[in-house]
Amino acid sequence: MFKTTVLGAVIALAPMALAAQITLTAETTTPGSTPHYIDTTLAAVLDSAGVAQMQITEGATLTNSVQAVAEGRLDMAPAPLILPFLLSRGIGPYSGIGAEKGAELAANIRVLFFNAGSGQVFGYYNNNPVEDIRNLDGKRVWNGPPRGAALTSGRAMVQLLAGLKDGEGYEGIQNPWPDTVSAITGGSADAWTIPEGLPSGRQIAIAAAGGTTLHDIPSDLLASELGQQILKAPGHAPYSVSVAEYRAAYEGSDITIVTDDDTFDTYATAFGQIVPAGMDDELAYNIVKAMLEGKDRFLTGSPRGPFLFMSFGDIDGVSQGACGAVKVKMHPGAIRAYEEAGHTVADCMRP
Repeated sequence: MFKTTVLGAVIALAPMALAAQITLTAETTTPGSTPHYIDTTLAAVLDSAGVAQMQITEGATLTNSVQAVAEGRLDMAPAPLILPFLLSRGIGPYSGIGAEKGAELAANIRVLFFNAGSGQVFGYYNNNPVEDIRNLDGKRVWNGPPRGAALTSGRAMVQLLAGLKDGEGYEGIQNPWPDTVSAITGGSADAWTIPEGLPSGRQIAIAAAGGTTLHDIPSDLLASELGQQILKAPGHAPYSVSVAEYRAAYEGSDITIVTDDDTFDTYATAFGQIVPAGMDDELAYNIVKAMLEGKDRFLTGSPRGPFLFMSFGDIDGVSQGACGAVKVKMHPGAIRAYEEAGHTVADCMRP
């Protein structure tokens, strides 16, 4: 991991600004990912608005980042919403914390805004094709990093497509995020399933080693009982993009997109930008106010901008992957910023 500090104006010549300067510590994922783009763009927006500087550690393991925010050791992080859910119960990667302490820590998490820009895909190389994505018996499938939300989502994808569990019918392969591309291009997997933004630099890099095919979830499987359970599972949100837009996003790359209708449909990894509950109300308000006013910068600063599914409008909770099993609350300062901008916020999001 390494740190990037987004600097504000030169404050050595401005003693008044020096006194008011705020530096926020933040952690995010690797460059090229959706959370990384959102965080670095947010840093630039906050800098331009004079709200704060963000000192960002890149390549972080978000399981650890969520706990650090909950403990007040970190100011901000992008959180797959399944992680506060697991923390609140002291299970999964937080089993060592226990239910009581986990619930106490999870209660210290607040959300500033949401996004669901990473849709789960299933892919393989065309020179080693998967003839039937519903039959993955004996296959080696890269399904995520060694632990965390992405691994849970990857395993769910294979279970939905082929009815198989990791280690029972297929071999799940896991590597840390920085090793994903090299692991796949090196031939250690027959296929892969990854939550990806659109377009994904990772998928473009994988396809540079040979033509690939990416699938969404077939309509009948998505509409099935299991499909709907996965779609509504903690940490997930609906994801649907027209297949024309999806293909256009990869124009020029040797990537074939396969769907059974005119949309690319799957489930997204629901994210919330989290901060400690004790963050100053005015600071939280100013961060979200700047984010909402900087909408165009998020949408136009990258080809993936239009597909971030950021919460620039009303917050109903359900569309954001909350107000169900996941019971995270928004920061009061964030709620004030949304309401002053003319947006509604569901009662279930209020602390």
